[in-house]
Amino acid sequence: MHRTRLLPFLTLSALGAGALSACLDGKSESAPARAAAPAVAAPVEAKPPAPKPLTPEQLTHFFRPAPPAKDAKPAPQDTDAQVALGRMLYFEPRLSKNHDVSCNTCHGLTTYGVDNKPLSDGHKGQKGSRNSPTVYNAAGHIAQFWDGRADTLEAQAEGPILNPVEMAMPDAKRVVATLSSIPEYTARFREAFPGDKAPVTLANAARAIAAYERKLTTPSRFDRYVAGKHDALTEQEQRGLQLFVSTGCTTCHNGPAVGGTSFQKLGLVEDYPGLKDAGRFDVTKNEDDRGKFRVPTLLNVEKTGPYLHDGSVSDLPTMVRLMAKHQLARTLTDAEVDDLVAFLKSLTGELPSQELISAPPLPPSTKKTPKPDPS
Repeated sequence: MHRTRLLPFLTLSALGAGALSACLDGKSESAPARAAAPAVAAPVEAKPPAPKPLTPEQLTHFFRPAPPAKDAKPAPQDTDAQVALGRMLYFEPRLSKNHDVSCNTCHGLTTYGVDNKPLSDGHKGQKGSRNSPTVYNAAGHIAQFWDGRADTLEAQAEGPILNPVEMAMPDAKRVVATLSSIPEYTARFREAFPGDKAPVTLANAARAIAAYERKLTTPSRFDRYVAGKHDALTEQEQRGLQLFVSTGCTTCHNGPAVGGTSFQKLGLVEDYPGLKDAGRFDVTKNEDDRGKFRVPTLLNVEKTGPYLHDGSVSDLPTMVRLMAKHQLARTLTDAEVDDLVAFLKSLTGELPSQELISAPPLPPSTKKTPKPDPS
């Protein structure tokens, strides 16, 4: 893949003027005093002109949704009952073996869908090998997890529940036994899945969680800019956007989520130091996929550090420089980094209402509910 300049990008060098200096001779009775030289104002750095907004065609090309494939499955028709059940299950620690880990533990909804840790804490304090990506706006991704091993939100929601490092439930049977032991859950599953003879299943639990997660979007000023409100971004943010496009960042970070639409090799043009994770290769066993990862969304990137699959980069300016170097063979100036970071911060959106993202009351356990198991 070659970096291409997708958009003309104009820069102005700062204008300066040499300062005049004058000195006065020492005064004496025989020599007339000279008039003082007029003061000269310090040079003023010229302000770069406001960039022209990207055209609607350019915005559509880079950031609007791609048309659905002819063989694409129809979008799920989520019901209010499924969303309400999914919200409860998202915050439900009894879906973990020791009743102490929920989806929200690693994907905190009040902290932009992450826990801001390099690696999250799971069952018995175990840590996985990859950073927990944000759950916000994830419905628009090509696949879930860094290696894309889950095609859908539903498939992703099942994974952590049974993962021995994360929520560590031994099997689907334990999940069903736990949920079925709580009368309110059995009633809510019947309401959410009225056509099922036995609605309490792991698959339906994941289906409900996915329905809830599809509601987790964060509209931002950038969305308003893409929609045609050109004053939604400051001049610096618009300069950063133009640089983002002209440098080639949109090769990977495109679409409504500004990412999440493809798999790309980390260290595309210059090897990334210390990379040991095989990435998508672990799923496909295709050598061409070694070191490839699903491109993360940049929505809310200001809030979702630390960065990369292993959470090894703590600050956004460093991440910007590393991506320019290893993905685009570009060394950025301080001013360019400042403009790019300003643009990236414009992608920080509004969290959904507290009514949607706060923890709901959960029904009590019964005598039939399996006990916490710390083993």
